[in-house]
Amino acid sequence: MDNIPGTKELDRGIWEVTLTDRVSSACGDVLDALSRSFETADDPMFLRRAVRHASALPAEVLDVMDELKYSESVASLVIRNGPVGEAAYPTPAHWRERDPKATVHQDFWLAVMGSQLGDAVGWSSLQDGRLFNDVLPMPGQEEEQTGHSSRTDLQLHVEDGFSDDRCDALALLCLRNQEEVTSTIVTAPQLDFSQLDLDVLFAPRFLIKPDSEHLRRAGADRPTTETPARPVLFGARESPYLRIDIPYTEALPGDLQAEQALDELRAQVAERATVLRLAEGDLLLVDNYRALHGRGTFRARYDGTDRWMRKLTVVRDLRRSRSARRGPQGRAISHFRRPEG
Repeated sequence: MDNIPGTKELDRGIWEVTLTDRVSSACGDVLDALSRSFETADDPMFLRRAVRHASALPAEVLDVMDELKYSESVASLVIRNGPVGEAAYPTPAHWRERDPKATVHQDFWLAVMGSQLGDAVGWSSLQDGRLFNDVLPMPGQEEEQTGHSSRTDLQLHVEDGFSDDRCDALALLCLRNQEEVTSTIVTAPQLDFSQLDLDVLFAPRFLIKPDSEHLRRAGADRPTTETPARPVLFGARESPYLRIDIPYTEALPGDLQAEQALDELRAQVAERATVLRLAEGDLLLVDNYRALHGRGTFRARYDGTDRWMRKLTVVRDLRRSRSARRGPQGRAISHFRRPEG
């Protein structure tokens, strides 16, 4: 990344790039063209061709995204001075109340950038199966461990860690953050794995449960509450991948050794997390295998000025979730899905 202009490493595995005005303007031209050709960024025909459309982005942007996709040393990336800014519409009180026209350019920006990391996917158990999700405070959920809380820290986690079909990466675009609510990141390169009990952490001795937002949906496609035992580290022992959702992960009942190993991992995660302040238009990209993300507390006002993020999740191998997405007759039956075209 050092050879790409405008980039700097904020901490181990966490990089920042500030686009020049020229590059940002060129990205904006791409978004303008897309909005003339497609009404929305979840148009199935656009999604199939998103990678092709992204090729019109400046080389400086594509080079940065290549580093995030292919370099194991880059686990999280913040892109500043992008082609979109603060939302022109007030922050909605509920994700169902978002005006469809409110985030057209923002969603195309999320989609073309996400396409460099994989295929966009969504969950039917989240926000009525919408591909692009709203992360905003909601009344009655102030204390929950979801993206709709405010009075409590959203603790560090991988996205949808309970599922084998979780995303490979996620993109969070800041639409409004007047109070400078902090985001937190901790990456695998920041952790000292030599001080952890890898034999235990690599073993299926932990339960990772779905969060309340997934479980709130009723119906046949609701995620199961029967949680199988999983490891919280996997991959190469010299450079592990992460699978931990701090508030929803626990050792198997009675396994004191696993509980101690998990506590030691949690302590490192808490001690080494990096605090980020995202401004309107900033894009945060997270490798869901190499980094955990979270958010600090804030006072929600519910007056249209609260923090508002748009989120998109992507997978590198869409076939990995094929059996979960489609039944024998080709009918979508799962909580994990992508709009069909």
